[in-house]
Amino acid sequence: MVGGTAVSVLARVARLMAEGRAFVLASVTWVRGPSSGKTGAKAIIHPDGTVEGWVGGACAQPTLVRQALAALADGRARLLVLGATDDRPGVIVVPMACSSEGAMEVLVEPMLPNPRVHIVGDSPLTAALAQMVTALDWSAVAYDGPEMVGVTARDYVVVASQGHFDEPALETALATDAAYVGLVASEKRASTVKEWLRARGVPDEALARLHAPAGVDLGHTEHREIAVSVLAELVRFRAGGVGSPVDVAAPEMATDPVCGMDVDPRVARFVTEYDGTSHYFCAAGCQEAFESDPAAYG
Repeated sequence: MVGGTAVSVLARVARLMAEGRAFVLASVTWVRGPSSGKTGAKAIIHPDGTVEGWVGGACAQPTLVRQALAALADGRARLLVLGATDDRPGVIVVPMACSSEGAMEVLVEPMLPNPRVHIVGDSPLTAALAQMVTALDWSAVAYDGPEMVGVTARDYVVVASQGHFDEPALETALATDAAYVGLVASEKRASTVKEWLRARGVPDEALARLHAPAGVDLGHTEHREIAVSVLAELVRFRAGGVGSPVDVAAPEMATDPVCGMDVDPRVARFVTEYDGTSHYFCAAGCQEAFESDPAAYG
């Protein structure tokens, strides 16, 4: 874990957000008794499990990393209480067996980049949609053709070419990992496009991802109002947590055989070889207890 003050961590947060990076901000909100964590301490956890900053010691870090990666995966914040009881709804309580008997509360907040929307077509509708997207501080990428580049699993694609190149654009979009693919069209037109895609060999599981017609049903509307309906669906889509999660590389954790805490073998300082197996410990006390009577922890 790389050290750093809360101020330096926040400066790093600002840079990561400007770069459109996904990460978790962990903040200590309460401590009790002797604890290496201090109220106000902060850390950044990256999708690969690496940590910048400081919120706690060897017992707290592996649990924090595991919960942070889970938060990145589902896009939801968590309040952790380590080493104390807590009956508040939604709080995740993690028992700790450290000899210090300290406890702390940590707020784990996933910081996810705002969506990027690839808008295919050139019309008053697409121009209005691009304006509305950017008004939300989302990113808009416009295309006047069926090809698009750089579409990721966190991106949204809206095809609204008014029949000029809907089919090839959707074929391209559905071949990507885009979180959302939508077609602005009537019910009849959408059905025709789906049949064309199916005839082209686009599999049913890919077609099931297609939102067609795109947008919430507002009845008979004009171009800008249709753009509002599409944006409303995108906002609802994101609010539901769909398209927000981040692919994470959760490190393999070992379990301390004495106290049951998670231990990251990559950085564990206390390791004992016994009966041909490596045993990892969160602290020297657990290692000493194990070595005094390994059979008791078999």
